[in-house]
Amino acid sequence: MTHPHHSGRRSEPTAFSRHFALLITIAAALLTLSACKPSTEGSLRGGRGASGGAIPVQVATALRQTVPITQTAIGYVQPLLTVAVRSQVDGVIQKLHFHEGDDVRAGDLLVEIDPRPYQVQLEQAQGQLARDQALLANAKLDLQRYQDAKEAVTQQQIDTASAAVAQYAGDVQIDQSAIDNAKLQLSYTKILAPISGRTGQFGLTEGNLVKANDAGSTLLTINQITPVSVVYSIPESVLSKVQAALAAQTAAAGIRVTAAPKGSSTPPSEGRLNFIDNTVDPATGMIVLKAIFPNTDNSLWPGRFADVVMELGHEDNDIVVPSAAVQQGQNVSQVFVVTPDKTAQLRTVQKGRAENGFIIILSGVNEGETVVTDGQLRLTNGAKVTITTLDDFLKTSGTDKSD
Repeated sequence: MTHPHHSGRRSEPTAFSRHFALLITIAAALLTLSACKPSTEGSLRGGRGASGGAIPVQVATALRQTVPITQTAIGYVQPLLTVAVRSQVDGVIQKLHFHEGDDVRAGDLLVEIDPRPYQVQLEQAQGQLARDQALLANAKLDLQRYQDAKEAVTQQQIDTASAAVAQYAGDVQIDQSAIDNAKLQLSYTKILAPISGRTGQFGLTEGNLVKANDAGSTLLTINQITPVSVVYSIPESVLSKVQAALAAQTAAAGIRVTAAPKGSSTPPSEGRLNFIDNTVDPATGMIVLKAIFPNTDNSLWPGRFADVVMELGHEDNDIVVPSAAVQQGQNVSQVFVVTPDKTAQLRTVQKGRAENGFIIILSGVNEGETVVTDGQLRLTNGAKVTITTLDDFLKTSGTDKSD
């Protein structure tokens, strides 16, 4: 008799057994994958790349040098002189002697107004003078005759003749003044350049009637742009530094100011501070300054905005590094220094002011040390580095798109 629990057949596995076997299989596979995966922990600690090689960086040398103390501002170019040329007499424009945009010198003939009406006035005044001069001459003869024949004439006749001489002398003087005025009006028919500069657009052209000293009859505008001025504003807190710099400068030297058109790649022009306004604007806390530039190359054009840099002195023997070398950490400034064995050393530095693409380092970096200016994002303290050129750096960092 066979026992009911031993029928000779293998019993089927339970659901729990199947699940347990599956979990064992998965765990074994994960352990296998983990053992095969290369560890990156050592590379992070060692500061190497995934391939184990040195990290490419660009570097610069910390230098000790004299650093200027500057104040930057946004200014605008203004002609040194501007003259709106108008006619001083009424008349018709007969001829223009310049083209729009020409450079002219003071005294150059610009415009001719029809001179004929003023020539006629001059001739009339000259004729009146000739008549009165003849009357004066005759009156003088009469007076002389009366004086020679005092016994035959009365004193009243002598006095009347004397008064006639004085009257005609006065008429002659008035006539001479009328001639001088007529000549002056005639001279106004030739309009000369009052200053040297560059002409603007024509206000009126040949054949137009102009009115004397009429704002609506402006013939042209002349701007003096060589030299030229640049107007800019600084905060009132900087005014004392400007005054101190002026006191330290010789009268001939003045404060050096450079200016370049905004957005331009041309080298900045050099000028000198020429004017400080007599009051600070209480609404803005700013004060207006003006610098004069020779502008012989016409790089500063009236109306354009300009980047202005004003030098207020200098600091000697400062250690400077490029601004790109200084990284801002959590409440500290940091610099990677490359040691002689090509290892990156992370240092906390105390930085001073920034100036013209450089930062003054007060402590943390010594003169002559090599600092990293590009590639810091891949570095850790103690990482091995290789110094590359810009082209090599772009290729090895994966940012070269030329291919």
